[in-house]
Amino acid sequence: MPLTAIVTGAASGIGQEACRDLLAQGWTVYGLDVSDQALAPATRALASHNFHPRPCDLRDAAAVAAAMRGIQADAPRINALIGSAGLFKSAPLRDMPLDEFDDLMGVNVRGLWLTCKEAMPMVEAAAAAGELARIIILSSISAIRPKVHSGAYSMSKAAVSQFTQVLAVECAENGILVNAIAPGTVETPMITGGLADAGENSAWRPSGNSPLGRIAQPADIVKVMRFLLSENADYVTGTIIPVDGGTRAAYVPPR
Repeated sequence: MPLTAIVTGAASGIGQEACRDLLAQGWTVYGLDVSDQALAPATRALASHNFHPRPCDLRDAAAVAAAMRGIQADAPRINALIGSAGLFKSAPLRDMPLDEFDDLMGVNVRGLWLTCKEAMPMVEAAAAAGELARIIILSSISAIRPKVHSGAYSMSKAAVSQFTQVLAVECAENGILVNAIAPGTVETPMITGGLADAGENSAWRPSGNSPLGRIAQPADIVKVMRFLLSENADYVTGTIIPVDGGTRAAYVPPR
């Protein structure tokens, strides 16, 4: 029986790579991102009749509910919900504009909660039918090792990690497994755009090469998603899995 997933943040980066990997395995994928304009390049790149783009601003509760109702009309059972949508803003905490703080929390925390809340009936239906029922959430190494000038982002991802753990326990009795992945620096538009927005005078910088000698590619993160969606992860829930090439394992002084 074909499996079905919802992926938020599907227009680029890790979300788009997750869609590509699932489609290659024969899944049907509903990809959410902020607008049709944002989703159009990904839809062309993925080039699959099993990919169904759905514009949705996760900061808008009514829009999230409407998007999920539309998906539920097509697919009453969802086997995987992948919460990959994220927003990055950098600034010292005392200087961050209120609207940027609200946008950050609105997408990374509130939007994630709304997504899980509205999609849960479909995931529960899959679990009740004895099918695969998994939720995978994107946290960040920033939740474990925050940086100056990205304190608000780190706050949001710390909330994501806590949310993952509590949701996992709440969903356990229904047979739904919930886990998070905490990437280090990944070569995505969010990181390159964040560096450009920060400017030369900002103290924020990406972590750069890991001890393994490179930064991550989206596929490095998606390979761990693949494990979490497999039978090998049948007893794994409530975890936060760092995928950072050892970046946070020990401090490496600059040479």
